[in-house]
Formats: sequence, C-alpha cells, structure tokens
Amino acid sequence: MQYQRERSSSESLFWPVVWAVALHVIMFAMLFVSFAFAPDLPPAKPVVQATLYKLQSQSQATTQTNQKIAGETKKTTAPIYETEQLEQKKAEQEKVAAKAAEQKKAQEAQKAQEAKKADAEKQAAETNKAAEQKKLADVAKKKAADEAAKKKAAEDAKKKAAESAKNKAAEDAKKKAAAEAAKKKTADDAKKKAAEASQRKAVEDKKAAALAELLSDDVGRQQAMADTVGDEVAGSLDDLIVMLVSQQWRRPPSARNGMSVEVLIEMLPDGTITNASVTRSSGDSPFDSSAVQAVRNVGRIAEMQQLDRATFDRLYRQRRAVFKPEDLGL
Repeated sequence: MQYQRERSSSESLFWPVVWAVALHVIMFAMLFVSFAFAPDLPPAKPVVQATLYKLQSQSQATTQTNQKIAGETKKTTAPIYETEQLEQKKAEQEKVAAKAAEQKKAQEAQKAQEAKKADAEKQAAETNKAAEQKKLADVAKKKAADEAAKKKAAEDAKKKAAESAKNKAAEDAKKKAAAEAAKKKTADDAKKKAAEASQRKAVEDKKAAALAELLSDDVGRQQAMADTVGDEVAGSLDDLIVMLVSQQWRRPPSARNGMSVEVLIEMLPDGTITNASVTRSSGDSPFDSSAVQAVRNVGRIAEMQQLDRATFDRLYRQRRAVFKPEDLGL
C-alpha cells in the first residue's frame, strides 16, 4: 500500500521534474549563449539549491524523490556544465587561434607589402640609375658631337679662308694682268692713233696746201689751167670732201673694212649741199645711211666758191663720191 502510494507520488512528480529539467536545460543553454557574448559568470548553483530547498518542505517521499531527481539532475548538469566549459574554452581557444591567425595573416600581408614596397623601391632605384646612366651617356655623346662639329667648323673655316685667299690672289693677279693689258692696249691704241693722226694731218696739210695754191690763183689762170689741171683740182676737192665727211661720220656697229658705197652729192655754186643719195649700195643699209647722213651734216663746202661756174657746173653740181670705212677713219 505504501509502495503504491510512493509509486503514485512518484508518478505525480514525474512531469514536474521533467519540466524542471527541461527548464534547467533551457537556462543552461541561455547561459551558454550568454557566455559566448558576455564576460564569464559563476555557475548557476544557487538556482539549483533554491529549487532543492523548496522541495525539502514536501513530504519525505517527495523529499527522497526530489533528492533522487536532484542527484540525477546534478549528474546530468555536471556533464553539461563541463561540456559548456569545454566548448567555451574551445571557443576561446578558437577565438585566440583565429586572432593569432589573423595577426599572422596581417604580419604576412605586411611583410608581403614591405617586400613589394622594397622591390618597387629597388626597381625604381634601378630605373633611376639606368636613366641617370643614359643621361650621362647622352651628355657625353652630345659633348663629343659638339666637339666634332666645332672641329669640323674650324677645319671648314680654315679651308674656306685658304681657298678665299687663293681665289683673291688669283683674282688680283688676273685683274693686274687685265689692267696691264688694258694699259698696254690703251698705250698702243693711243700711239697708233697718234701716228695715224700725224700721217693724216701730213696728208691733209699737203692737200690743203696744194688746194690753197690752186685756189689762190686768179680766175683767168684757173680757166687757162682748167683743161690741164682739172683732174688734179677735182682730186684735191674730192679729198677735201672725204675729209669733211669723215669728220661728220658716226661709225655704225656693222661697218667693216672692204665695204664701199657710192653717194651722189648735189650742191649749189656757193658750196651748199642740197641733197645726198645712194647710187650704189654697199649691201649694208646702216653703213649706207651713215655715209649719206655724214654728207648732209657737212652742210656747205665754202671752197667751191673759188671754182669758176663752168668748172663747178661740169664737175661739182652733181658729184659722185665713193666712201669706204677705212677712208672715213674706221
């Protein structure tokens, strides 16, 4: 009977005990979660003791049952607490390990960054060194090129100066020779012209003297001598005409020795030339025109007044004269 009573009491306390255990498990779980995110707290023993204390006021059977349940709960709670402690410790170890891994990883990253930075600095230093060496090489090359250019310029200037001096000497010698030749030619021409002028003057003086002597005789004597000396008088006047025409003649560029032009001269008894025309051309129109113009430029031959009218009409009213460049003073 008492056994049944105890059994019924035990059965009536089963579910409360189960709910109590479940409540404790939930509380331990919450504590475990709290341990993970909060500072460590002392174990929740007072709760268990308070619960057990309240259960002591029950009957002896209840007390025994509670003691039995508490013992079992303690047995169950101890492994859970140890498990929580192990898990917490494990979590802390993992956290420490993770932190250590992170620190290691950060250190490795820092080392890698420092190594990369060192490599970059080394590469930059090598690049700068190469650039500096290239710059020095370029400066040396430019300096050598400048020196070569200066040397070449000096040589060219020296060569040019020598050539200029040589050319100047040659030019001076050429000018000197040309001046001497021109001077000699001028002297020769002057000498030749002087000789020709002297010879021409002697001839002209001789002719003028003969003509003056002829013209100085009285008209009766001239008439008496006309038949015998007519040709001589005509020759003297012809020479006078040639001399006067040569003084008025302007040589054209085309005039050459060997040419001859026949010009008809028309005059009045006082010696005035009224007309001049070509009766036989030299074949060179400029020379023919220059001879005609020279005759017209004479204008008047005063010596014709010394002739008697019959002689003038017979010989000089229309007189043909042949002109040659050599006769006119070419």
